[in-house]
Amino acid sequence: MSGLARFLRGFFAACILLTLPLGSAVAQEKLKIGFGLGLTGPLAANGKAVLISMQIWQEEVNARGGLLGRPVELVYYDDQGSPANVPGIYAKLLDVDKVDLVVSGYGTNMITPALPLVMQKGMTMMSLIGLNANERFNYDRYFQIAPLGEDPADAFSRGYFDLAEGMNPKPATVAILGADAEFGQLALEGARRQAKRLGFKIVFDRVYPPSTVDFSPIVRAMKATNPDFVFLASYPIDSVGIIRAVNEQGLTTGMFGGGMIGPQFAAIRAQLGPLLNGVVGYELYVPEPTVDFPFIKEFLSKYTTRAAQEKIDALGFYLPPYAYAAMQVIEQSVKAVGSLDQARLAKHMHEATFDTAVGKIKFAKNGEWEKDRILYVQYRGIEGSDLDQWRKAGRALVLWPLTLKSGDLKYPYSTGKM
Repeated sequence: MSGLARFLRGFFAACILLTLPLGSAVAQEKLKIGFGLGLTGPLAANGKAVLISMQIWQEEVNARGGLLGRPVELVYYDDQGSPANVPGIYAKLLDVDKVDLVVSGYGTNMITPALPLVMQKGMTMMSLIGLNANERFNYDRYFQIAPLGEDPADAFSRGYFDLAEGMNPKPATVAILGADAEFGQLALEGARRQAKRLGFKIVFDRVYPPSTVDFSPIVRAMKATNPDFVFLASYPIDSVGIIRAVNEQGLTTGMFGGGMIGPQFAAIRAQLGPLLNGVVGYELYVPEPTVDFPFIKEFLSKYTTRAAQEKIDALGFYLPPYAYAAMQVIEQSVKAVGSLDQARLAKHMHEATFDTAVGKIKFAKNGEWEKDRILYVQYRGIEGSDLDQWRKAGRALVLWPLTLKSGDLKYPYSTGKM
């Protein structure tokens, strides 16, 4: 091809571009949503389940034409389950990747390190399952997808303590134990307030280092105080260790459980099996007839297909529906506002009610749910490690809230006998 021919082809191509609508080039620019997730490390299975849920939403929204006429791209990095990695990840997302929107990683310990930078940049942030992470920041562009209500630390333990109060005879003493980390500390603060509210004497109050692997000495010391019931605020690996130690030492008390993270996950349910019988724990969704969100089964059908392929949490009851719902909130807000203006997005999110896979969501002034909906359930009738049994009603009976109740509390707790 001659030089003149190449010049003419380039000239006519430029003329064609000039005749296109001004927004056409911009329309193909990707809309980037950035976040960190623990894809390796102690919470890797959870991070991968969250990522699949967000990818399901991404595929759906792009099939609908994207957001603001732009295809959505998820930009993410592995935080390895370490809070120390979080600030660097969000600095890169905001300063190098120039993401348009941000979402937090999973858990209180991953949310709080991201918030200062997010605030500095004036970004609106949807966070994934954190406990009272915004209390000290009071950031008006922060939103949280777990149903913890306006006072999360109170709501997280209130139902458990109210269940204990209903036992006959009424308990007088409580033992509390939690991880010495952001989540554990906040949960135990709430538990202490509940004990004071109801007049329970705390006879055992301890935090343990996150590196703890042998819980036998701690359980032995707790057992020696003979508490009427026990409240825990533990991470997944810790929950397994504590439950095993409790069974080995034959702890008997009125009620046992509380704020344990772990029993909600398929791998830990399979691992502990019947050892979970009688435990009272918190959940966000269980397949009880009283807990029927309009769109959750449709989502779980898509999720379980993908989960089988990726060999991750086969049930997906805990994090996946809420991660998906977080993205639905973002989608509905961007479409309603018609732009990525962070102040306008935050204003809309404060004012609107959202239809999601986990039901209707309305946010309070502090970015938490306007009304709490934490479930406290009692695990019963668990046999072996088969996961299919968890898909049936009656394995995680809802005790709290009363509006969703599907069973009555059985007590006293006696290490896996129920």
